[in-house]
Amino acid sequence: MTPNRPYLIRAVYEWICDNGLTTHLLVDAEYPGVHVPREFINNGQIVLNVAPAAVQQFVAGNDLISFSARFSGRPMQIEIPVNAVLAVFARENGEGMAFEPTPPSDPEPTPEPDGGRPALKVVK
Repeated sequence: MTPNRPYLIRAVYEWICDNGLTTHLLVDAEYPGVHVPREFINNGQIVLNVAPAAVQQFVAGNDLISFSARFSGRPMQIEIPVNAVLAVFARENGEGMAFEPTPPSDPEPTPEPDGGRPALKVVK
């Protein structure tokens, strides 16, 4: 089965927005593939306001969350692998959902120099 984290993030995001509250993400800023403004990282984490009024082009896919936002007046494209999200919550009351940290997956194995063909050995 596919992981449920991206579905839960989208559901909680929509629930918070539907209730007129401000959606925030707590992100592991050290996770590979996270592109956020480094000057706002605190103890390896960053809290991002992802309410519709604060961001543009918000896309919460199954592997990546991306959007545009301004930080200190400077526009920036943000990219967050779904597994880097530690929590999605409402700023006003803290309601939301936290997730267990997920270690980065190992990179795909590289093919063998001969094109990745299997090697057979005759055993008698």
